[in-house]
Amino acid sequence: MNRPQALDVLIIGAGPSGSALAIDLVRRGLDVRIIDKSPHAFHGSRAKGIQPRSLEVLEDLGALDDVLAGGDIYPKLGLHAGPIGVPWKMFPHREATPDVPYPNTWLIPQFRTDRALHARLGELGREVEFGKELTGLTQDEDAVVATVVGPDGVEEIVARYAVGADGGSSAVRKQLDIGFVGTTDESDRMLIVDASVSGLARNRWHMWPGLGGKFIGACPLPDSDVFQWMIRLTPDEKPPQEIGAIVDRIHSHTRNRHIQLHEIHWKSVFRPNIRLAQHYGRGRVFLVGDAAHVHTPAGAQGLNTGMQDGYNLGWKLGQVLAGADPALLTTYEAERQPIAAGVLGLSTEKWDGIAKLDPSSMKRGKDEQQLSLTYYGGPLAPADSGDTSTLHVGDRAPDARLLDADGAETRLFTLFQGPHFTAIAYGPGAARDLERLDWPTTGAQLKRLTVGPAAGFCDPENTLRSAYGLTGDTLLLIRPDGYIGHIATSDFLTTTQAAARAMTPQARSRTMSRPSHTSAGSGATE
Repeated sequence: MNRPQALDVLIIGAGPSGSALAIDLVRRGLDVRIIDKSPHAFHGSRAKGIQPRSLEVLEDLGALDDVLAGGDIYPKLGLHAGPIGVPWKMFPHREATPDVPYPNTWLIPQFRTDRALHARLGELGREVEFGKELTGLTQDEDAVVATVVGPDGVEEIVARYAVGADGGSSAVRKQLDIGFVGTTDESDRMLIVDASVSGLARNRWHMWPGLGGKFIGACPLPDSDVFQWMIRLTPDEKPPQEIGAIVDRIHSHTRNRHIQLHEIHWKSVFRPNIRLAQHYGRGRVFLVGDAAHVHTPAGAQGLNTGMQDGYNLGWKLGQVLAGADPALLTTYEAERQPIAAGVLGLSTEKWDGIAKLDPSSMKRGKDEQQLSLTYYGGPLAPADSGDTSTLHVGDRAPDARLLDADGAETRLFTLFQGPHFTAIAYGPGAARDLERLDWPTTGAQLKRLTVGPAAGFCDPENTLRSAYGLTGDTLLLIRPDGYIGHIATSDFLTTTQAAARAMTPQARSRTMSRPSHTSAGSGATE
């Protein structure tokens, strides 16, 4: 039997990680399929916190409006000790600034996040293929062959690359025989219940702590009468199943018989796995999200880290498919695995603190927001590369407010939006060299911005100058995922060209590039 024609990328798993990756790849003009073994989209609240950095990612991917419409800022905690409820500010509320447009963690049930991503994918002409389960995976030096069972029987899907976004029990990871190192405490279990509730104020995230790590929490989900209940079970406790038994369990712990549950929409028993994949892929197959790392729920880190895995991998796959050196794909694990390791440590510390009734474990701040995550010191941002007074290569590129040549205000993030690289020339010397910068015609294209008194944009309030720590002529290269790829304060042309070489198709490989009708980087501007 002849092998089917190869698509570019097959994604297994349509949660936030896989869906974000699919959006990024499709907007690059790539031929993508995304499958999921579930018969329909997930309908529970599970991971409900979107961090500020992830909100920026969602804006770039075009899904932010739906996410903002489906959520709200977190309410204060209400810590209950007997009949007394004490308000506790878990999240410090911050005002937006020119460099951080979304400074607060956003409360939204996961099913709405999934729905927003799937809707955006639909706008781009792709749909999730539900009810299709991976049963086999092989690869050679040219392609991956996935055996999939669905409503219409068995299908072979051939792709140049495949990505497992299929959760902590990842079939892809198991097919690759990649170790998942860490622990699972079978005695530490949490019953999660989405239920319509009366008799409980909706202006608080209620928590009833108890000795020995016992606690119950109830977080109101926006625009509904539903709370997400978190009931920590004792080691030998059988999880209550029926609504009456769950209500009795809540009453016995909270001593508040005014609370009533009227309808259960979703429930699950959660075990705090703390695991990290030994590798983030093998050959032409990669892992993102929970397939690569699983966390405790404390700190709302798992979903966010997973989406940003896909955001990191997407542009690199696009560039390699357009003819860049395949070594670029090795930087995915090198950049993202240390991030996940740090996040595992953070969420585990917070989880352990809850068991000890440590109030600091309930505080959320800069570490959780993921704005300060950096790839500095990694393969694309060596420690001896350029910096400014505030930023290193590999840091997140901040937002800023600029005026265009017509005097209209625009945000830097608006100019970043899309699958392209962006070069910012600050000052006349950098602008002259930016004009001379050669850029490949295949792969992600380059948007060139000049900032200065007689340039395309000006910075009248010094928001760019301040956020980027600029003290003189500077040429900045921003990667498609919004991280700084290069900083040049002298020798602009030579050093920027050298930095770009590791991330773009070069003349020696352009003969290997894909046909123009499916080439990566479509939609970017020169």
